[in-house]
Amino acid sequence: MNVIHRQHHISTEGVTMSETEEHVPTGLSRALAVLRIAFGITFLWAFLDKTFALGFHTGYGQDGTLDRFGPAAWINGGSPTEGFLTFGVPADNPFHGFFASLAGHAWVDWLFMAGLLGIGVTLLLGVGMRIGTAAGALMYAFMYAASLPLENNPVVDDHLVGIIVMAVLALGAAGSTWGLGRWWSSTDVVQEHPVLQ
Repeated sequence: MNVIHRQHHISTEGVTMSETEEHVPTGLSRALAVLRIAFGITFLWAFLDKTFALGFHTGYGQDGTLDRFGPAAWINGGSPTEGFLTFGVPADNPFHGFFASLAGHAWVDWLFMAGLLGIGVTLLLGVGMRIGTAAGALMYAFMYAASLPLENNPVVDDHLVGIIVMAVLALGAAGSTWGLGRWWSSTDVVQEHPVLQ
């Protein structure tokens, strides 16, 4: 049995937990951990593919040939966002002008790539879940808005599902099982700044 010893009291909405709290993973907590890790890999892999043009979406030229680690790689000066913002947003998208205006700006690339890396690491480790899942939901919301109007369903697509998953992971304490969430929550800095949980 996995027993976590706490050196302090944790109070949530008037309910105080004892100093010694037992944590026994359940089927639900394991499922949430698997979901968290899978989404963490998704974000981290997107970061790696766009950084190095590994050929899992990034690295193909206009003629369809693959050039791994070539000019499309972010480390070689390629833009991880310009292609999508220029050509991927439907012409009849109500926000087309806004997204097109973001294309080609270095700060957009840096913000996007920092988001992919930060969200991926946060989800894989199970630490900083509040900020990580909020950033993940925001990124999915932007991608959802950029995908309008949807092709296969008038309301729901994988980006909207991603927003829902980020909320479930945040509310389900998904970093506590198979992650460093319990240790992270007990650190002094997180105790002083709960938003970092």
